[in-house]
Amino acid sequence: MCKELKTRVLRLSAQNSDDLTSQPQEWTEILNATVKALKAGQVVAVPTDTIYGLACVAQNSAAVKRVYNIKGRNGDKPLAICVGEIQDIYRYCKVSVKEELLRDLLPGPVTLVLERSSTLNGDLNPFTKLIGVRIPDHPFMRRLCQMCGEPLALTSANVSSQTSTVAANEFEDLWPSLAVVVDGGPIGDKSRLGSTVVDLSVCGRYLLSLLQFRYLRASMDCWRILSINEIQAQPKSAVGQSQPRDQTDQQIRRCSEVCAILSNGSRGPVDMEQQSMEND
Repeated sequence: MCKELKTRVLRLSAQNSDDLTSQPQEWTEILNATVKALKAGQVVAVPTDTIYGLACVAQNSAAVKRVYNIKGRNGDKPLAICVGEIQDIYRYCKVSVKEELLRDLLPGPVTLVLERSSTLNGDLNPFTKLIGVRIPDHPFMRRLCQMCGEPLALTSANVSSQTSTVAANEFEDLWPSLAVVVDGGPIGDKSRLGSTVVDLSVCGRYLLSLLQFRYLRASMDCWRILSINEIQAQPKSAVGQSQPRDQTDQQIRRCSEVCAILSNGSRGPVDMEQQSMEND
């Protein structure tokens, strides 16, 4: 059972500029409060470019454990990390692709799976040599990571296996366990899709994971490889009540954009694979 905290709900106004060094005074105060909570080993809720997330300092083992407890998440399901700059990826991951490809994909609604480096906390996903890394296309999140100076463990702000959230009031049941809730208003993309996972750890090919296509799942941890054409050919009835057609269309568009970027590289063919990292 997580100890209840005196939660601070901080409402974030819109920023008109993408300049991360120029921010309203209100943002500075919220950033400082959030960084302070993170540095103290607490868990916070934050808006991203896809859905609301729970974050803690990835190098703090106790904080990572707290995230799992808050969500009721199975301990063998990995957490991704979030960093503020492309260069940060090289510190915590072993990168085998050109930097230009990283910059084409990030920041954006994408999680890159790479081999982890020894610098990353060994208690974070100790069951795998891989790590998912994000740079959300969200100025608050990027600035937060920059100010923390170390990676944040990031996962969706919901009880495990429940629907992801696109507004702060949708996960009010978790607030008592959080030190800070940053309310950035409704997420613009209301599809409730998490990030698209692109596995760059396999030599000679890309693995593009299509989150949310749960009706194709063969088992909890085993997904069959499929193509974009196969997905488009699925009848609407196959999607099921938990997967509205507009979400399917949105995911197809997003994956098509990622495929276009990957196809310009020289690493090899693009395979589509189901995988779950962020939305459980």
